[in-house]
Amino acid sequence: MSMKELTKAEEEVMQILWKTGASFVKDILNEMPEPKPAYNTVSTIVRILQKKEFVGHEAFGRSHQYYPLVSKEDYRHELVKSVIQRFYDDDYKKFATFFLDSGLSEKNLAIVKRAIEGRLRDKRNRQQTLF
Repeated sequence: MSMKELTKAEEEVMQILWKTGASFVKDILNEMPEPKPAYNTVSTIVRILQKKEFVGHEAFGRSHQYYPLVSKEDYRHELVKSVIQRFYDDDYKKFATFFLDSGLSEKNLAIVKRAIEGRLRDKRNRQQTLF
């Protein structure tokens, strides 16, 4: 799956749609922080998101209610994969080393370690049930 990256403005609209599930442009605008962009700006961003296939819509007369076609999880996964490819030469060890050297507290490193160990344990358990 090769997903396009979002601009900051597009991502801001998607964050709202991921939270609300579906919204009209006026509802998206209401969720945005001050200073709010113009209605037409938000409408344009939503149409761009439709072209990028991130957003679908349902028509209600002349109004459209927009909803996400891409989940936040899928976007986050593809974005992180893209960062690892572009900045760490697709080398997960380099990426992990960056994380370890980024100044995480011992407590946060322990949390990451437990999460990794849990995932490894889950993966082993799933493989054992297959055989």
